[in-house]
Amino acid sequence: MNNKSIILLSGGLDSLVCLGAVKDEYNIELALTFDYGQKSAKQEIEASKKLASYYKIEHQVIELPFLKKITKTALVDDKDIPENELYTEYSAKAVWVPNRNGLFLNIAAAYADTYNFTHIIFGANKEEGVTFPDNTKKFADLITSCFKFSTLCNPQVVAPLISMDKNDIVKLALEKNMPLELTRSCYNKSKTNCGKCESCKHLKEALINNGDTKYIRVLFEDVN
Repeated sequence: MNNKSIILLSGGLDSLVCLGAVKDEYNIELALTFDYGQKSAKQEIEASKKLASYYKIEHQVIELPFLKKITKTALVDDKDIPENELYTEYSAKAVWVPNRNGLFLNIAAAYADTYNFTHIIFGANKEEGVTFPDNTKKFADLITSCFKFSTLCNPQVVAPLISMDKNDIVKLALEKNMPLELTRSCYNKSKTNCGKCESCKHLKEALINNGDTKYIRVLFEDVN
């Protein structure tokens, strides 16, 4: 197999489905998880470790303490996570982290250049691309073009979910029996998914739309 790939793994729904859907096609060997001081960093790292172990790939955690210092949005700061806004301009600004995907992909590209990875996989999707410009195919294509100048290996950035919304993503996870019970999609640092933040609401809604009851109980067991 010629492909040898690296994946950005947050431990959430999108990164799981990316990993489960294309692990063999792209020969994913390494997962990177980033700790930039986000409220749910501990939970995301634990979930990512479990997913990497499940799929038998190497896992590394990269700490970016400087990003917490310059980030003033709700994912990191003491501000409350928005609960009543779903993919609006307000909610996007509330959880925006400066150049996050650009930074993560550039770090992954450095790994690719050193260890000869041909592709970098990340979980950009159609739904989030509406409000987050770094979750679009245009962004993936442009940063791939930049790597022609900043790397020797010229890795390709791949977003397998780019044409899918949350309903589609959950449907694929259920059809392929992916281990949703190992994921962590919540923005908050509560022990279990809070069920109230934007990420939780979209996941729960997608599970309902797909007729699921099992994972609603598993992932939101402590939520009233």
